[in-house]
Amino acid sequence: MPHQNTVFRQLTNHLPWGALERIIAQHRADAGVRRLSTKNLLLTLLFAQVSDARSLRDIEAILESHAARRYHAGLRQVHRSTLADAAATRPAAVFTELLSTLLARASRKLRQGVNECVRLIDSTTVPLSSLSADWSRFSAQLCGAKAHVVLDPDADCPVYLGFTPARVNDITAAKDRPIDQGATYVFDLGYYDFGRWAKLDDAGCRIVTRLKCNTKLEVIETLPVPDGADNIASDRISFLPERMAKNRHNPMPNAVREINVTTENGSVLRLMTNDLDASASEIAALYKRRWAIELFFRWIKQTLKMRHFYGTSENAVRIHIAVALIAFVLIKLAHAAQGVIESLTQFARLIQANVMHRRPINQLRSPAPMPNTGPLHCRAQTTLLWA
Repeated sequence: MPHQNTVFRQLTNHLPWGALERIIAQHRADAGVRRLSTKNLLLTLLFAQVSDARSLRDIEAILESHAARRYHAGLRQVHRSTLADAAATRPAAVFTELLSTLLARASRKLRQGVNECVRLIDSTTVPLSSLSADWSRFSAQLCGAKAHVVLDPDADCPVYLGFTPARVNDITAAKDRPIDQGATYVFDLGYYDFGRWAKLDDAGCRIVTRLKCNTKLEVIETLPVPDGADNIASDRISFLPERMAKNRHNPMPNAVREINVTTENGSVLRLMTNDLDASASEIAALYKRRWAIELFFRWIKQTLKMRHFYGTSENAVRIHIAVALIAFVLIKLAHAAQGVIESLTQFARLIQANVMHRRPINQLRSPAPMPNTGPLHCRAQTTLLWA
C-alpha cells in the first residue's frame, strides 16, 4: 500500500516554507532556542487550532495520545510550560509576516480571474480575561483585543490583518494600513474620517460607506431614480461640509453622491460614494456585500475557537490570532483544491475529525481505512469509523 501523509501534513503543505525560513532568520527567532523551534511552535499551534484544543494542557494531552503518528504529521511532543514560554517570548512578527505572505498568495489563487478589486474593512473585538488587564484594559469590567481585517469578498479571504488593544479606535488603526490603488473600499461608520476618505480618493479608489445622520451636505444636483429600484429613495450629488471639528478645513473637496436606501425593516441608510457614474442600485449592492466580513468573523470565532487563548500576554495573543488566520487560509486553500465538499464549515469539521488520519484529504467523507494487523484485527473491523 503506498505511503499516505496525515491530513494535517497535507494541510500544512500549503505553507510557504521558504518564506518562513527567511522570516525566522530575519528576526533571529531561533537564537538561543534549545527545545522548541519557531517552526515547531507554528505547527503545534496550527494543530491546536484544527484539533479543537482549548488549552495548553489539551495540546500536550492530544499530542501525547498521537505518539505513533506525530512524526508523519511533522509534530513533536511538547510540554505546556515550554509552549507557554515560547508563546510569550517568540517574536509575534514572524507569524504576522508569514500570514501576510500567505494571504498574498492565497488571494491570487482564490480570486479565479475576477477583475474588480473589492475590499471590505471592519474589525472584531475578542474578549480577554482579567489576566491580560495590564495591556488590554478597555473599561473597569472589560478587557479585550481587536483584529482589524481587510477582506477580499471575491476570494472570501482576508488580505490584511492588524492587531490592537480594544481601546484603540478603528480609524486610528486604519491610518497605517496600505492602500490598493484603484480598489473599491466598502466600510461602515467606524471609519468616518474625511482625511482618510481623501487619501482613498487621491489613490483612485472608489468609496462606499455610510453618512452620519447629522452630516449636512450641500446638494448641487438631484438624479432621477430608475424604475424598478423600489429600495432607492433618492440619489443626489453633493459636497461634504467645508469645515470639520475644531475649525479644520475638510481635506476632501470633490463632489460625492448621497444615496438613500430603504431597508426591509423600513429604516433609511444614507450611503455615500465618490463614484458619480455607477447606478444607485450598484452602489447599494456593493454596500450590502459588507455582510460578508461579518460572516467571516463569525466563522473564525465559532470554527477556530478564537475565544480560548493559550496565553495572556500581548505577544501570545498576537501569535494566537495570527495562527488562527493562517489556519483559516490553509483550510480555505485545501477546500478549494479538493472540489468534493462544497461547504467550508463541513470541510473544516471533517479536517478536525480526521486530522491525524493517514488518508487523502479529498476523501474525508469515505470510511477511514482500517489497518491490517493480522487475524486479531478481524474483530476490530466490525466497527467502522466514518468521517
